[in-house]
Amino acid sequence: MPDGELQDRIAGKLRGRETAGKLDVHERVRMGRELFYAMRGLDAIQELIDDPQVTEIMINGMEGIFVEREGRLSSWPWGFASREKLQDVIQQIVSGCNRTVNEASPIVDARLENGSRVNVVLAPVALNGPVVTIRRFPEKPIGMKELLEAGSVTQEACDFLEKVVKARYNIFISGGTGSGKTTFLNALAGYIPPDERLITIEDSAELQIRGITNLVRMETRNANVEGCRPIAIRDLIRTSLRMRPDRIIVGEVRGEEAVDLVGSALNCGHDGSMSTGHANSAGDMLTRLETMMLMGMEIPLPAIRRQIASGVDIVVHLGRMRDKTRKVLQIAEVEGIWDGEIRLSVLFEFEEDGGDANRVRGRLVRKGELIHGDKLKMAGIGP
Repeated sequence: MPDGELQDRIAGKLRGRETAGKLDVHERVRMGRELFYAMRGLDAIQELIDDPQVTEIMINGMEGIFVEREGRLSSWPWGFASREKLQDVIQQIVSGCNRTVNEASPIVDARLENGSRVNVVLAPVALNGPVVTIRRFPEKPIGMKELLEAGSVTQEACDFLEKVVKARYNIFISGGTGSGKTTFLNALAGYIPPDERLITIEDSAELQIRGITNLVRMETRNANVEGCRPIAIRDLIRTSLRMRPDRIIVGEVRGEEAVDLVGSALNCGHDGSMSTGHANSAGDMLTRLETMMLMGMEIPLPAIRRQIASGVDIVVHLGRMRDKTRKVLQIAEVEGIWDGEIRLSVLFEFEEDGGDANRVRGRLVRKGELIHGDKLKMAGIGP
């Protein structure tokens, strides 16, 4: 039955004799919407999915739903009628992207049709019932123009980043949870020339890259009950190297796939590649890369550091401020190896010059010049 016909039938029932005099117009509209969402949508959270102001939805089992709008959390007054209904919605979400979640495999990453990222944790891991976290992305991708208008970055830094992207410097974006790494990566990709072949690799497809016609998007796969073997980011990086990429973008590195990204991609002629990772600073990001590479490769730490120093050119560190805004806090260049350690040269750094608990004031200040300008010269781009 088409959606429109179903809505008409629900409205007709609510106008029938059984409800005559019991429901006013507003109650009929609300109940009709809830019934339709329960049958065709995602039940209690469909209204939140449709709300462009919502950036995150957190379902804590049957104990409540919390919503993030403009960086601030609030509780949602509605909920699921039963645990079974919540379970049905979860299965509807994960089956939509060919994933499986159950007690035997209680953790899964998935996505909605609109590109929103979904994480699900079931019992016995989740003690208070099924936990679902949905990160909702804007329908129109946020570009550098929007980030500039929001005060997340300065025009000078944008001009610098445009040059190094076009000159094919390898860039790593670091930051904490919710600092805007994926959004910034997507915005940076807007500087990639449209005639290049780009391959994106993600756990769950989130990037919304526009303007690249020769674009290949790949997504990992979990093992399932039908016997399909899992396909990890490592597998996708390896196969992407045989697909004649000009650049490779890895949505996020969390483990031993760093070996393939740094060792096989960044150091083997695929300049201009990008990725993100969780870290507290630009320096910590390189330390985390060392640890992740040690997880997947038994070679001496000095050799790993040489690979990182050779493969990663620029680190952009993002932060979420106390006033809930997201800003570029530091842009640093990997200078090289000094006394056995990877040395960073800070090019831009955010300096706070006032504000209070509700507002942060400051700007990204130029601190130094690019040391390794060889790629800029090869690309015919001035400093």
